[in-house]
Amino acid sequence: MECIIAPGCLLGYKRVSLRFESKTHQGNLSMAPLNRRGFAKVAASVAATPTIITSAIRAQEGKEAPSARLRLGFIGTGKMNSGHLVHFLGQPDCQVVAVCDVDTKRREDSKSRVEKKYADETKSGTFKGCGSYVDFRELIARKDIDAVVIATPDHWHTIPAIEAMKAGKDVYCEKPLTLTLKESKLLIDATRKYDRVFQVGSQQRSGSEFRVACELVRSGKIGKLKAVYANIGGPSVPCDLPEEPMEPGLDWDRWLGPAPVRPYNSVLAPRGVHNHFPNWRLYREYSGGMMTDWGAHHFDIAQWGLGMDMSGPVEIIPPADGSKGAGLKFVYASGAPLYRAEEYEPGKKVNGVAFIGEKGKIFVNRGFLKSEPDDLIKTPESEISVKLYKSPGHQRDWLNCIKSRQKPICDVEIGARSAAVCHLGNIAYWTGETVRWNPQTWSFVDPSPAVAKWYDRERRGEWQLPQI
Repeated sequence: MECIIAPGCLLGYKRVSLRFESKTHQGNLSMAPLNRRGFAKVAASVAATPTIITSAIRAQEGKEAPSARLRLGFIGTGKMNSGHLVHFLGQPDCQVVAVCDVDTKRREDSKSRVEKKYADETKSGTFKGCGSYVDFRELIARKDIDAVVIATPDHWHTIPAIEAMKAGKDVYCEKPLTLTLKESKLLIDATRKYDRVFQVGSQQRSGSEFRVACELVRSGKIGKLKAVYANIGGPSVPCDLPEEPMEPGLDWDRWLGPAPVRPYNSVLAPRGVHNHFPNWRLYREYSGGMMTDWGAHHFDIAQWGLGMDMSGPVEIIPPADGSKGAGLKFVYASGAPLYRAEEYEPGKKVNGVAFIGEKGKIFVNRGFLKSEPDDLIKTPESEISVKLYKSPGHQRDWLNCIKSRQKPICDVEIGARSAAVCHLGNIAYWTGETVRWNPQTWSFVDPSPAVAKWYDRERRGEWQLPQI
């Protein structure tokens, strides 16, 4: 699931494998976060329920001892986690032991895939050890689960991630990490408090072309950086989809979770197993539109190239014409500005991310790395002064870091700050105002009421953010 550039052959390299998915998808979550008494009740019910887990699975084939394997639970079983499932099922040092989704067909399909995979690897040819849940809290309450993989609609990321960490589990959560600025800061605080390994699914960081591009920029190979351009889509809009009939097998109330009540529409939650990324991501109640969906990729790489992983912009200026199109500008306290743009010069299109320096240019996208002058990307590694984290693959990196207890390539704070860039851009679009931001205190600077209200959202009923 990574794009590989052959060492010593950066120009005209062969793309060996490239399968970055565009989003956290489909996972459909469950109920409200629990108070202490409620969580204890669910934990007790899970402990009292027999669970069939084959302790010796794959041991007879000479693979890693069962006691050494990490036990994973999957929250959300839509298209994105379906891809993750294939990857993790192929890893010898982990075992998928539970899946959770509010759509019955998807949930049971994932359970069957897990059990078939492990059955095929046993001498008996049978395996019935994958738990199946509608309520994510029941999965989290299982003491035998070491870590969870969350790939749900964005409005359902923060609550289960925090509850999982409170229960002692490490987390892989898809991008964009959060729905609001408050959620971003809360996830950082929770990860540090509970000392968890948290990988955010901005998988471009594990692609060699993006790492090489950022190393060249940060090593000064294009001279002083003048500007960065990223070509992504626009902000989300309020959901106005009409009501549609819904076939049985989906817990729609749990899909909505903390979001406002509204009638079912298949655009938001297509039924059963499907092979596309649903368009809930276009609607403000559940996501930040393409600003967050692709900003969590390309703005994330811009942050990496700018050396701003632990910081962010201080001023966000919407397009002067009041449109929701290109022209959004992010101003940093030091360093070059970042633009959402389709062109970096008149008539010259931005393909992914463009770093423009005084002595050269770097262009990078998935499976694509180019420079002006051309020989910049032939720079010997010995001349690169800034060496960045080299990931063995995004999921593999997470598993390695769970064992080492080191921070992964896209640690929670990196993902949270990249999400914040996206949220701030959306707020500038939605309000039409310049937004001033203090990235160190995670707070607006002298905001208008229209800006200030977007720091967080209202949540429905008992589905409030957990206390940490």
